[in-house]
Amino acid sequence: MKTDEQILAELGVASAGLLFMSESEYPFEVVRVEEAGEPAGALRRLSGAASDEPVVTQSVEDFFRVAASEAEWRTPAERVEAKRYQALIALLRENLKEVMAYRVGSINIQVFLIGLSASGSWLGLSTRVVET
Repeated sequence: MKTDEQILAELGVASAGLLFMSESEYPFEVVRVEEAGEPAGALRRLSGAASDEPVVTQSVEDFFRVAASEAEWRTPAERVEAKRYQALIALLRENLKEVMAYRVGSINIQVFLIGLSASGSWLGLSTRVVET
């Protein structure tokens, strides 16, 4: 069984250099949420959002649907990047339970791709998406 530090290190390596594209491009950062229970409140605090800011969940597969697609219209470089996103999804699923994408806010949305580690910590990645 991997430690939290090992999982975070692997996620850092797997996401290094990836920029998530929306109306802007943002990198990924590793994140640990050590508060027990449902993470919505802690994620609002981490993102600096108001306590009534919406937190919407979706599967990591849905969140990465376009980025992980190897559609024929994509360039060879984009297909290589899609494989990196597929590997990132697999890494999250293999090492964490209850993995979800938590979208905090609206327009400039902080996204947490987190799940529970064996130690009970919420671990994963964070990025931003801009949707106007």
